[in-house]
Amino acid sequence: MAHTSNTTISSCLLIIVQLFFMLPAKTNAKIPGIIVFGDSSVDSGNNNHIQTVARSNFMPYGRDFAGGRPTGRFSNGRITTDFISEAAGLKQIVPAYLDPAYNMSDFAVGVCFASAGTGYDNATADVLGVIPLWKQVEYYKEYQKKLRAYLGDTKANEVISEALYATSLGTNDFLENYYTMPQRRSQYTIDQFQIYLVGIAKNFITNLYNLGARKISLGGLPPMGCMPLERTRNMGNGNECMESYNLVAVNFNEKLNGLVMELNKELPEIQVVLSNPYEPMLQMIKKPSSYGFEVASIACCATGLFEMGYACDRYNLFTCKDANKYIFWDAFHPTERTDRIIADHVVKTALSKFLA
Repeated sequence: MAHTSNTTISSCLLIIVQLFFMLPAKTNAKIPGIIVFGDSSVDSGNNNHIQTVARSNFMPYGRDFAGGRPTGRFSNGRITTDFISEAAGLKQIVPAYLDPAYNMSDFAVGVCFASAGTGYDNATADVLGVIPLWKQVEYYKEYQKKLRAYLGDTKANEVISEALYATSLGTNDFLENYYTMPQRRSQYTIDQFQIYLVGIAKNFITNLYNLGARKISLGGLPPMGCMPLERTRNMGNGNECMESYNLVAVNFNEKLNGLVMELNKELPEIQVVLSNPYEPMLQMIKKPSSYGFEVASIACCATGLFEMGYACDRYNLFTCKDANKYIFWDAFHPTERTDRIIADHVVKTALSKFLA
């Protein structure tokens, strides 16, 4: 009998925690909603509901999330878009569109279509069988219909035009596709491949614009050569950052910045900004102690050298005790604390025109 009552109490507590996280952070919201597209940097759990190995819905992922539960976020806790939503005066998390635990009352103020492992290039999504960018847009069209049914046309149109559209992808196009699979390397030089991706990004933003989006944050690439996985591969160079990969990230971000200026000139009433995590992330990696971190070169989970996803499991004895001391959670993804710092940076810089 005692066991039953304990189970009931635990269930009630979990429900209370979930309800708390779905409450608005404050009432003076700057925007009516946040709509997210991208990869594992912003996937809040869509991959839990598709057939792929690119998943993180198991411990120790989510161990610092409310209720200590894995959600499908590739983090020990919340991710950047959750913090941006909170900073905008909306809810403290942005739920995954494919998660049946949420409905239109949740999605009306925040929805995520992102899928871990995806990229601009459809070939990138094919590597791990995840949701390609075009399919994320199809889900968004379906969402628009549901939003109109839920709110009525006038209110729905207001949400669609005033919401912040946050996108974050591109890393996988290089690390999982171009540098790993032979097809694109045989077709393009690295610079030509970047131009190819920017063309896809332009079509994607133009599609969103034609569907009613006006406030769009285009996510830049982090210093991807400093991810623990890439440092582990760089043994011949003392496990330092792979500077060639960082240079690609810098060049690609410059091209994205050019695209932002182009779109702002070409499309009436659009406001596109580049939310670039590169410099703040690099500063953290170069001077971790200045930001209260102790470890920058390896990740918290498992040995911290190469593990992510299923290789980062609850039984690994090497996993660190305090993720707040680490910049990286697994060999590819930042900790919650790092994501909070990045979110604070973009909220105060690129996104300030929308959230001030």
